[in-house]
Parts: sequence; C-alpha cells; structure tokens
Amino acid sequence: MDHDVSALCVDRHRAFGEAIAQMDRNRRGIVLVVDEHEQLVGTITDGDVRRAILSRIDLREPVTALLETKSRTPYARPITAPIGQDPATYLELLTQHRILHLPLLDARQRVAGLATMEQFLQHQPLALHAIVMAGGQGSRLTPLTEDLPKPMLPVGDRPLMEIVIQQLRAAGITRVKVSTHHKPEKIEEHFGDGQAFGVRLSYVAEDRPLGTAGALGLVEVPDETTLVINGDILTQVDFRAMLAYHREHQADLTVAVRHYDVEVPYGVVECEGAMVRRLTEKPVSRLFVNAGIYLLEPSVYRFIPNGERFDMTDLIQRLLDHQRPVASFPIREYWLDIGQHADYQLAQEHAKTLNLAKEAAE
Repeated sequence: MDHDVSALCVDRHRAFGEAIAQMDRNRRGIVLVVDEHEQLVGTITDGDVRRAILSRIDLREPVTALLETKSRTPYARPITAPIGQDPATYLELLTQHRILHLPLLDARQRVAGLATMEQFLQHQPLALHAIVMAGGQGSRLTPLTEDLPKPMLPVGDRPLMEIVIQQLRAAGITRVKVSTHHKPEKIEEHFGDGQAFGVRLSYVAEDRPLGTAGALGLVEVPDETTLVINGDILTQVDFRAMLAYHREHQADLTVAVRHYDVEVPYGVVECEGAMVRRLTEKPVSRLFVNAGIYLLEPSVYRFIPNGERFDMTDLIQRLLDHQRPVASFPIREYWLDIGQHADYQLAQEHAKTLNLAKEAAE
C-alpha cells in the first residue's frame, strides 16, 4: 500500500495541468483531490486525463471543473476504504467494483494511503498477447531498407524492434507474434524463438503485402485481447493504462491516437452562397491521428478477411458500419513514427537523450 500522501494528493484549487504533473511524478495513474482539511473530494485517473485531452480541456482549468464533469458519470463518487484493513479486503473491493485504485481514509475521512490493483498483480503477466507488424517494405527509407527490414534498423545500440519487444516484456506481455514479408530471415535470425529476450516469439509470414490488418486474417482467432503495434514505432506508451482504458470503455477495438496540428498557411474565407461570413487568418486545425497501436477483442477477427489485403482503417470502418464500439486512446507519452529519413535521424537523437534503448532493456 502507498502511504506517501504528499505524492498522491493535489489541492482542489490547483490547475488541471498541475494535477497531470503530479500523476506523472507518483506513477500511480491517479491523483487524489483534497480540500484544505486533506479530506477526499474526488479522484482524477489516467483515463480521466486522456478523455479530457480528447475534449480539449484547457490545462489551466481548476481540477474542480473536471470533477464537475465527472459528477455526471457513474464514477462521480470514488470507492474508498478505511486505512489499516487486511490487504485481502482491499483486493476484494478492487475486484468487486472493477477498479484499479482504492483511496484509503483515516477516521476523520482524510487521505491516508492508496491500494492499487497493480500492487497485487505486479508480478503477473498481462492477459494479453501482442502482434508486431513488421512486414512493410520501408521504401521511404531506402537505401537503408534495401537489405534490412525497417524494424531492424538500429536505434542507439539495438534494432528498433528489439526496443519494442523489450517494452512489451516490461509491461508483462510475453507472447508475441511478428508478421513478416520483406527480408524475414533478418528478423528471425536475430530474435529466434524470443527466449533470449524474455518472450515467446512466433512468426506469421505474408507471401505478399496484406496491409496493416491483413496478417491478422492468417492467425488463429485468440481467446483474449490482442495488442497490435506497428514495428516502426518508437514510443513510451503505457500498455497497461491502454488496456485498462479499453476495458473501461467496453470497446471491441481501441485505437491509440496522437494529437496533430495542421496550420493553413493562408487566410480562410467562409462563405454562405456569394456572401463572406467569416475570415480567419492562418487557422490551425487540431486533429487526432492514428498512432499505429491497437487493442482488439476476439470478436473483431470475424470482420477480417482471410488472406486478403486489408488495412486497420478498413477494419475500423467495418466495425463502425456494424455499430460495434470503437474507442480512441490519446497518447500523451513519447511517440515517434519512423517513416522517413528525418524521422530516423530524430530517433537516433532521442535514443541518446531519452535513453530509450537502455530503458527498454531494464
């Protein structure tokens, strides 16, 4: 149990951005909002933060504004427990209410600690397996990819895909499939069965490029959630947080998204018929783009054709057409898609400053 209250709590008058910073420092995926008497007012979780990002909430807003929005949801009042009880009691409450965090209060209803599901399950692997999409040609990175698959390009002192594999293992994901097409022997020679990297690795060979989702049609339908990640992504995304978000929203598929600004370099004229109604000088459109990381439930596989070219965008649209729930998970952690030479050079610089390769291996 966590008893460092100062690391867990944030005053209700603080700005939302300060609450996020406090959450990042305590690394628990939650902050406990308290009043001047240190009594619990509410909670802000990692999922709340990501939903607020999608709503484009101003980081200068007080946390009470977010709590007001949350008061209209089923999560308005946090489940709590008295401090000093048996840990088994806390685990029962966490399980019964399907929550990840349980604030602990003293006799005066002041915050005294926190119990988390992660503390009970930290040594257990996630009920999740992963598929790394590594079959692309990487034509925009030629000549580097003429004799080497893009995921095998070195970043720092190791191949990019080795960093991805190590990050999966660090998150508790030990069963990994890799889809291959271009120079598959380079990948298989390096990774083998994955034992040297702490995972169980197998391969799905594409005899021709099948798109970003087509390889899924070649595998046996799993009986648990699948994490699919493009093999050319360098990221520090929290896979456990993404899985919790996916389950909280009861989604068939969750797609990770990334904030992206598009600036129009001209004044935009809005017209109604022949009449000008508004002129905006160089407006910026704030968009969310596909980040190449997905969570899929087994039911999704029936929408994927066998042995045909099929992209993730096709799959998502097919699910939407059938009115299946698709959630978006905004990434607020580091993320870089290595698609072009400038991106690859940036990855090399970031590997040094962020120490990504070393961190993944630890």
